[in-house]
Amino acid sequence: MAQPVVFDVGADRCIGYLRMSDRQPGPCVVLCTGFGGTQDTPAVVATAEAFAAAGFHSLTFDYRGFGESSGRPRQVVSIQGQLADIAAAVACARGLDGVDPARIALWGTSLGGGHVVTAAARDHEIAAVVAQVPFNGFPRRVEGRSVLSTLRLLTVMAEDWGRGILHRTPRYIPAVGAPGELAVMTGEGAQRAVAGMASPTWRNEVAPRALIEMMRYRPIDFAPQVTCPVLVCMGTEDAETTPDKVGALAAAAPQGEMREYPVTHFDFYADDVRVRVVADQLAFLKRVLG
Repeated sequence: MAQPVVFDVGADRCIGYLRMSDRQPGPCVVLCTGFGGTQDTPAVVATAEAFAAAGFHSLTFDYRGFGESSGRPRQVVSIQGQLADIAAAVACARGLDGVDPARIALWGTSLGGGHVVTAAARDHEIAAVVAQVPFNGFPRRVEGRSVLSTLRLLTVMAEDWGRGILHRTPRYIPAVGAPGELAVMTGEGAQRAVAGMASPTWRNEVAPRALIEMMRYRPIDFAPQVTCPVLVCMGTEDAETTPDKVGALAAAAPQGEMREYPVTHFDFYADDVRVRVVADQLAFLKRVLG
């Protein structure tokens, strides 16, 4: 049974859910969603439940401006804002009854997979990190996007950035779209991803101004400062977080190790792939956390 958890970040309130294992005090995994993701998407819920069933408390939460958490404007990704949310979630987890504060692990996927590396570099008390298909900079070529569609995206990015400066309503576009569509992520697996993300709070729209901030965001810059063990899970067919960038991130972490899977970025959220990946992640956590 998931228990609601509330914690404040500045003037806003984040909503999370804690799933307790039978071990008390026990280690806790804080789960961090990807770009525009929410904690109630099926793959995140299933992963959190698998961790709890295996003996690890698990805490999911929504970033400010997404899902059940407060914060405006809605559906606007902020790199530094989300990193602050993760730090607040970790602080919350450390204070929960039944949680061993010395055994807090971070799990993140996609953009959240990059975030957990950066967060662990800032907090050397983090005991372990699992970075699943982590963001580590944009690929040189984006699958499913022509030169024309790239120019259209750059145009709406600039427009939305300007709207943010003027404190106007964001210019939203889909987070995930089909090849050729004006969206943040496109590709052959996009429609499967949308179907797999369906949940009461997830919305397939986001403010594209975030992409300008992400152009300057390189979790690999922080990886050498991570002092705990890091497991990086890579898709060898991933066109969103490409193998070269993901492999470099794993190599940059002093205690980094990598597992490879012959699948795409979006395949990680399919049930059959997720079960296999989570089994490897649990083996890692049991080894490093006990």
